Amino acid sequence: MADPRFFKVAGPFSLEQLAEISGSEIGATSREEQIFSDILPLDSATPNDVSFIDNRRYVEAFKSTNAGAVVVHPELVGQAPEKTALLITDNPYTGYAKLTQAFYPQNTPQEGSVNARAIVDPSAKLGKNVSIDAGAVIEAEVEIGDDSHIGANAVIGGGVSIGNNCQIAANTTLTHCLIGSEVIIHTGVRIGQDGFGFAPGMPRHTKVLQLGRVIIGDDVEIGANTTIDRGAGPDTIIGSGTKIDNLVQIGHNVQIGEGCFIVAQNGLSGSTVIGNFVALGGQVGVAGHLTIGDGAQVAAKSGVSTDVAPGTTVAGNPAQNARDHWKGLALLKRLVKEKRGK
Repeated sequence: MADPRFFKVAGPFSLEQLAEISGSEIGATSREEQIFSDILPLDSATPNDVSFIDNRRYVEAFKSTNAGAVVVHPELVGQAPEKTALLITDNPYTGYAKLTQAFYPQNTPQEGSVNARAIVDPSAKLGKNVSIDAGAVIEAEVEIGDDSHIGANAVIGGGVSIGNNCQIAANTTLTHCLIGSEVIIHTGVRIGQDGFGFAPGMPRHTKVLQLGRVIIGDDVEIGANTTIDRGAGPDTIIGSGTKIDNLVQIGHNVQIGEGCFIVAQNGLSGSTVIGNFVALGGQVGVAGHLTIGDGAQVAAKSGVSTDVAPGTTVAGNPAQNARDHWKGLALLKRLVKEKRGK
């Protein structure tokens, strides 16, 4: 069970309710009248709990689980314990995700409130049920949509627009940006600061004013301590549905499409264009002015120095076709082994 000091469990739920929530079909031998009070891993779940499996490496844990119900792919149904009810779906991890939200709904303030220690400019426009915590600063001409929450000590710069049902965590700084609805911004995020733009010269470099904005779509999540620079003239754009991990640096004029995954410690140089549904593994570095096509995947620790075609997977530094990269490493390993054997 999740620590009740931090997470409040909802429910209980019937098997029929769980099936509806998770988009699953109830297995033939399951009893629909069963009631479930929590969602737990396979190895710690009890007959009153629901669990899930989406990876074959956990089949043994699945075979011996005491869980009362398990969200499972059709291919693994035959491995289920006899007494376990089954919630069958082609996407068990998505089903599990939906169940976590049902058992542990996020607390959205029922009534808006502005803490007495917050500073809100009189020209700011607040929607219905907006909550602003202590120490937050809301500057002139800011617009905040309905049911949004601004955490403690956050600074929302002049003219910023925030959509409905957004969660802006403590100690964030948002300037020069327009943010959609259903956006989650975690602690320490900085959005809209200057891009890194200088005209080189001797003895001094001349600063290029950054006159663009950051445009963030709907249903975007941005992890802790990530920074997103505003554009130099063109805008920096983050497409709807994109998920960005902690400690990511996104440079000025970068355009990221919809539904992308940007994992921790990525660095995206200025004017990079990333298509829709692209996945970048941890610690990827992307040189500026490159294009990564729709559906491409970049393996962790890769250094991207040329364009990446749509739908391809690249790895290594410099990044190349992933299969070629792994073949090259295997060949190098074999050559080293042969040399040592001589």
